[in-house]
Amino acid sequence: MKNTLILLTFICTGSLNVFCQQIKNNDTTILTSDSVALYVKKAGKGTPCIFVHGGPGAWSRSFEAMGGNNLERHLTMYYFDQRGCGRSQAAPNNDYSMDRMLADIESIRLLTGAEQVYIMGHSFGGILAFKYALKYPAHVRGLIMLNATLYIYNSLLSQIQFINLQLGTHFTVRDQDSLMSVFTAAKKALNEKGLEYTMLSDNKASIQKLDSIDSSPRNTAFARYAFSNRVYLQDFTRETAALQTPVLVIGGTVDHNIGPEHYKLFKFPHQQVKIIPGGHVLYYEKNKEFTAAVWNFTR
Repeated sequence: MKNTLILLTFICTGSLNVFCQQIKNNDTTILTSDSVALYVKKAGKGTPCIFVHGGPGAWSRSFEAMGGNNLERHLTMYYFDQRGCGRSQAAPNNDYSMDRMLADIESIRLLTGAEQVYIMGHSFGGILAFKYALKYPAHVRGLIMLNATLYIYNSLLSQIQFINLQLGTHFTVRDQDSLMSVFTAAKKALNEKGLEYTMLSDNKASIQKLDSIDSSPRNTAFARYAFSNRVYLQDFTRETAALQTPVLVIGGTVDHNIGPEHYKLFKFPHQQVKIIPGGHVLYYEKNKEFTAAVWNFTR
């Protein structure tokens, strides 16, 4: 909406030559090969799981604080903020390319010291998590797609359709070039009615809690860039059949942010699908069901 374990200082050897530095308590920064400091937090026990937040331009803090940390009982969670997001630095050369974002995730994987990890992508983060799994299959034990999109155009169309149903309006997208302007107008109309929260949840209090966390000062540089780069607007669902890694797809019956039927576009050969009654913040509102699904997949 508006837009635990202390790590010791050490050098992670590997192709990326990632430098890791303790900054406070459970928090760490890593310096990427192009000298961008990324925020990372490690907590929990068990197989490493890297959480890839959505947005684009959000951060990992709200997921962790609103129930994601319950996964720490069985998994070692690595929460990190993508470059240009949250508590991480912006890229001084504006490098937010797909390859660079995937290299950043690989730097987190090197930090874990594990040959294989779980990757969990939420919302827009599903694109980055999926593309990482496709590029580094030998390092991915399993991919978890949580309320995740792999085709932003399709998800935004779903949002516009939902707004039309909510408001009785007739916002129409005539072609892909008109998508963002129509979406912006539709979202503005929803906001004017005080119904913006319904895109994520039927429970206004849940979104107020989310907003109270997300209102903290944070970097949003990547958000300003993502939609101007057409690489992130591609239909990645067409590539899902190529991934041989086990996949857990978790969706919400009334997730109007991604689209309740969006997961049906995924064609992963080895996928499990868990549909939970709820919206876009299942990790908070349906935490018991969410954590059980993840633990069953990762045990």
